[in-house]
Amino acid sequence: MTTSTVPAAGFARSLRRLYFTRFAFALVWAGLLFATASSLGPVSVALLVLYPVFDVVAAVIDARSAKPVPALYVNIAISALAAVGLAVAASSGIPDVLRVWGSWAIVAGLVQLVVGVVRRGLGGQWPMILSGGISVLAGTSFIVQSTMDGAALSALAGYATLGGIFFLVSALRLGRAR
Repeated sequence: MTTSTVPAAGFARSLRRLYFTRFAFALVWAGLLFATASSLGPVSVALLVLYPVFDVVAAVIDARSAKPVPALYVNIAISALAAVGLAVAASSGIPDVLRVWGSWAIVAGLVQLVVGVVRRGLGGQWPMILSGGISVLAGTSFIVQSTMDGAALSALAGYATLGGIFFLVSALRLGRAR
């Protein structure tokens, strides 16, 4: 597999576009999940699987457009496993979905934290570092929620919205850093 890389000057611009795209996707996805979060129907299950698949695609684009941070490859593997895990967990119910999502959020958050720290000299990465840390905490809360009565998918919509906002702030800060 060959990869094309973008020169350093174009990297921030490319990353900025990716972050704007991730923001828009997160907002649309969150709205759709919130509208269908009352149960695990075909649409909500498809949305649950789509989110980590989109994360895989975004990580591949990110890895191809820059000097790849090895943690991005971990994120690709973890997100692909999460998509499969969510598809399987959906047949068992919302608590299992929350456990899988929470586990993924913890690992993906740690990866995002590492990538943000490695790239902090680029500018615009503090929101990514904060987002990674918050993802670890949110993932833990999803696992705890999975043990409670009335566990709901709507919390995942809030998680995606907050993550999207962090991508927007980072994109805007990258624009200023340029």
